[in-house]
Amino acid sequence: MKGVCAMEFTNEVFSLSRIRETDLAYLLDRLGHEPAARKKNDTDWWYVSPLRNEQTASFHVDRLTNEWYDFGLMAGGNPVDFLLRYHRCSVTELLERINASFSPHQLPFFETGSHEGRAGTGSKLLVKEVRPLYAYPLKNYLHERSIPVAIADSYCREVAYEINGRSYYGIGFQNDACGWEIRNKNFKQSSAPKDITCLGRGTGSVHVFEGFMDFLSYVALHPYEDPRSVDFIVLNGAGLFDRALSFLESHSSVHLWLDRDVTGRAYTQYALSLGSRYRDESGFYSRHKDLNDWLVHKGEVPKPQLKPVPGLRPAG
Repeated sequence: MKGVCAMEFTNEVFSLSRIRETDLAYLLDRLGHEPAARKKNDTDWWYVSPLRNEQTASFHVDRLTNEWYDFGLMAGGNPVDFLLRYHRCSVTELLERINASFSPHQLPFFETGSHEGRAGTGSKLLVKEVRPLYAYPLKNYLHERSIPVAIADSYCREVAYEINGRSYYGIGFQNDACGWEIRNKNFKQSSAPKDITCLGRGTGSVHVFEGFMDFLSYVALHPYEDPRSVDFIVLNGAGLFDRALSFLESHSSVHLWLDRDVTGRAYTQYALSLGSRYRDESGFYSRHKDLNDWLVHKGEVPKPQLKPVPGLRPAG
């Protein structure tokens, strides 16, 4: 691969942060996976999925953001998220595996902005306006996600943004670096810079969520709990867990409300291995993908889809 800057290191090992910053396309190349197609001025790379068997390439790598999305799995994320699924291992095992297989100079950093000139500045997400929640479609979306508008009003804003010269808007949740996580019924977007969101008041207990919809769900489920009585942290993606560690370690109890998918479970087990202060709360929604999914379905256990028995006709 060309145009990738390899850096020299001395006695350096991989950390989660270092893996997350690795150039994803270069990593895939080292693992033996070449793109089947390169589109949009070489910024959209498509692969036959390394995570499952398929004939048509539906695994997408965004060369502007260094993120992947597998349309067959309906899952995506950063290089750490990919490797956890690829190797089907725990976070601790992943660190051991990568450090045994590579040295940091063999997997170069992703160069932020190195592809922007090819796509044009209009391809970047540009936040144009931040305002109170007002648009009916966004309030209706909150209703569909079982989030009271009054709760969302306390933590979110309506964000108008632009991509490729086209205007959009969504529910925005700000991170500690002043970037935004933006959601509406049709899109999930993030504005740079990407970071965690700490809502801390110096209490001894902290609750950890992957995304802000799960955080809002927790608040909705505890209407009589003073939100100032505990601390909260929203990772805005499980792959940012390591950024939250210093904040989490300052608390005597850490309650984990992470997703029940491969990445969420891997980070939950990793956190539990760090000490007794970490507690897994995901059993509360064990039959659902996350806390918001539990709230939307009011905790109902999903019913299995029964296959029709050949020759058996419905009664009546």
